[in-house]
Amino acid sequence: MKEKIRIASGQGFWGDMIEAPYLQVTEGEVDYLVMDYLAEVTMSILQKQKNRDPKLGYARDIPPLMERILPVCKGNGIKVITNGGGVNPESCAEEVFKVAKKLNIPNLKIAVVLGDNIKDRIDEIIAGGNYLNNMETGESIESVKERILSANVYFGAFPIVEALKKGADIVITGRTTDTGLTLAPMIYEFGWTEKDYDLLSAGTIAGHILECGAQATGGNFLGDWESIPDMDKIGFPIAEAYPDGTFVITKHQSLGGLVSVETISEQLVYEIGDPKEYITPDCVADFTSVKLEPDGANRVKVSGIKGFPPTPYYKVSCAYSDGYSAVGSLTYSWPDALKKAKAADKILRKRLENLGLKFDEIRTEFVGYNSCHGPLSKSLNEDDINEVELRVAVRGKDYESVRRFGREIAPLILTGPPSVTGFAAGAPKPKDVVAYWPALIPKTLVQPEVKILEI
Repeated sequence: MKEKIRIASGQGFWGDMIEAPYLQVTEGEVDYLVMDYLAEVTMSILQKQKNRDPKLGYARDIPPLMERILPVCKGNGIKVITNGGGVNPESCAEEVFKVAKKLNIPNLKIAVVLGDNIKDRIDEIIAGGNYLNNMETGESIESVKERILSANVYFGAFPIVEALKKGADIVITGRTTDTGLTLAPMIYEFGWTEKDYDLLSAGTIAGHILECGAQATGGNFLGDWESIPDMDKIGFPIAEAYPDGTFVITKHQSLGGLVSVETISEQLVYEIGDPKEYITPDCVADFTSVKLEPDGANRVKVSGIKGFPPTPYYKVSCAYSDGYSAVGSLTYSWPDALKKAKAADKILRKRLENLGLKFDEIRTEFVGYNSCHGPLSKSLNEDDINEVELRVAVRGKDYESVRRFGREIAPLILTGPPSVTGFAAGAPKPKDVVAYWPALIPKTLVQPEVKILEI
């Protein structure tokens, strides 16, 4: 058993800083690089790509990234774990192998974790029981079954552990929990079992801190954000983990950003729901048991974590088609900018009504006045606003109504209040609306599969 391992966060989402993974493996010592690419909507985007081309469906940032970091990782024994395989982990692995061959890197083992994609099994699953109902509304999945774009089970850490036990240098998964990417190497290196609930919860919370990348090292920080140093080269977080479940969050000292009790505290409360019951496939973690204490410059020790047995269910993330939307905007300038924008909104809505267009929702924002906090926005004297952007969005099932809405924005320039600018991108066009359907499924109905590929 190792005395400790260092697990580096390389991506917090698909589209995060491209340089971050490279810096994580070149600016200091790490044992693992974990990269989280997936969000709920990402799965539906990847499924659409795969529908168009069976070789797609994964985060296409990965092959060019591996061309940069694979020699470093292989040379220094750094293992890479990512859920960027999306809905096509095998194709992603094949592309990484092409990179390895190009770079003449021998003896590379890549593991793929399969089985999370249940889109083609929905009829079979619901025939066996009252499963996949919406866990928030109770509505039957039959109501949206024909419009489902993707359906993926959230696997946890143990399939990745199996891959590491089989000697994988790189593990590429589909819809694995964000936290499982970090927990897996701890289980593997320290010999934790499926019933070590306190330890599993500690690894889960470490994963939660790492999962959003630099959000734990001063990015998006609500505290004294102006004092965060060298944000232009911000370092991503690293978990220095120990066998007893304690860990230290730190970063490479050569990089910018800040690791403090405050930055870690903010990340801990991000997207957690009930802090006493953070439910994952591996355990239920108690965030109220977390103890944070400084451990030197840019080091925070995390300890005292308690946990409980997991539930018998996996969460399923489904995405389905739910109509169309379009967003149009115009900018109004001083004087009376807000008054003009409000008048234009009333004129536009009346014209849409006169045309008999059908929408499920029309929403208006005045950017610079209320677009962030809506009715909670601070009341301002309208005369103090120099400029404001009118942004109107519509959503509905009728494509033609949404399309025609887009043709009603530009006419306001010459047929509405004066002093309009900011219209340069053309008429807004309808876009598909992808809606989210969360559900539960008994773990007994789904079996993860680990495949090892070698060159």
